[in-house]
Amino acid sequence: MSRHLQALLTILVAACGLAGCASTPEASAARDAEAKLFVSQPADATIYIYRPEASPDIETEDNTALWMDGRLIGATVPQTYFRIHAAPGLHLFNGIGLDNGRLRLEVRPGEIYFVRLQVTAGQSRLEPVDPVQGRQELSACCVLLENWRPGQRPLLR
Repeated sequence: MSRHLQALLTILVAACGLAGCASTPEASAARDAEAKLFVSQPADATIYIYRPEASPDIETEDNTALWMDGRLIGATVPQTYFRIHAAPGLHLFNGIGLDNGRLRLEVRPGEIYFVRLQVTAGQSRLEPVDPVQGRQELSACCVLLENWRPGQRPLLR
């Protein structure tokens, strides 16, 4: 195989891999309902990161990849959320997409945390939310997405 063809094939494979970031699978209705019971884990913190907006603004429809401590969690879209179990301590959340919003969050075992992700006009913002408000907003707006586990490949479509 020629070097030119190998380089082209490498670029094509990389592009397909990046396109997979746009395909985080939606969880089953049963898993979504179970997650919305908001049960904590005794040894870990439970973090809900949700993206409530449903705007006709085309820029808000873009996927924004969500990372925690350098590990890909998945790609967010409007009206979805992730439930993440995390070890106690300080965690860094960031997005990669239209921009690179960031949040440092200190978590304790057995506690539940809510973080709202807003993406508007090319900017994302991650902000902690009061648990009562977070439960209400998440329950009213969003469906659960599956987390990508370490070493798991994104679903390619």
